[in-house]
Amino acid sequence: MKRPVGYVSLLLALVAGVAGALVEGTPLLDEFAFTLLAAKALYALGVVLGANGCYLLISRYLVARSANKRRAHDARNVLRLAFGAVTVVAVLGIVTNQWVGVLVSFGVIGFAITFALQQPLLSLLGWVYIMTKRPYEVGDRVEIEGRKGDVVEVDFLVTELWEIDGELVASNQPSGRVVTVPNSVVLSSEVVNYTAGFDAIWNEVVVQVAYETDLDFARERMVDVAEAYLGDDMTRGVAEYTDALARTPVELDVQDHPSVNVRQQESWVELRLRYTTHPRRGARVRNELSRRVLAELNQHPDRVKFPVGRNR
Repeated sequence: MKRPVGYVSLLLALVAGVAGALVEGTPLLDEFAFTLLAAKALYALGVVLGANGCYLLISRYLVARSANKRRAHDARNVLRLAFGAVTVVAVLGIVTNQWVGVLVSFGVIGFAITFALQQPLLSLLGWVYIMTKRPYEVGDRVEIEGRKGDVVEVDFLVTELWEIDGELVASNQPSGRVVTVPNSVVLSSEVVNYTAGFDAIWNEVVVQVAYETDLDFARERMVDVAEAYLGDDMTRGVAEYTDALARTPVELDVQDHPSVNVRQQESWVELRLRYTTHPRRGARVRNELSRRVLAELNQHPDRVKFPVGRNR
């Protein structure tokens, strides 16, 4: 749809330009001032239509050629800002016939409004930072100032998130709400990105057992259940993480299979099954692993004991 509209806009721009030239060369009823004003209006209309047509065609081309929707989204935003700025300067130049004066005026006005519009300007600067440093992109799952969600839009001034968790739900489930965050917060707050670099994060399933439990046996059974359920997904996820880690000076010993850590509490022992999963499947995988692990451990009551009491 954008391509036909873009061609129509360019055609109308050409018509407006030709009409402006004809009007300027033919004074209407000897009212030269009116003729000049009408010509300028047609020229300005032609500039606006031409810029709109170019933007639509170029953005359509980017969408068709780009396999990465995130990059296409960012490119459209940059084009929209560039074409908008050029159009405003061109229209004011046509109306005033003072191109240099227009540019100087923009500098003076820009200096003046810096103090009046500090927050929007900071948000615009935050957008430039997001486009260059890439703390997150459209499609990433992030947490910004305590708000967690999936990025669906990065505009010049704000970032929109489809919220997960929040006040209504838990366990990494969508709440159905849209959270709007000013881009300026990325300049002063931490941003947690769950999906940047590689599609795997570590997660844990915690099981509380009594001190009378055969811990080695319980740990082995939990690892076997996790390996049977996860298959090769964890190996692939850890391989991506290891490759990313190799490009940094950080040295870590990363296990490519599930493991169980033991933590002693006052009246029981915590067995913490550690594994990797995709950020958007965390709750589903944890629920299924918890069900399978408990079902497996309950089959061996002689070797796995659970705490008795209500203070857990």
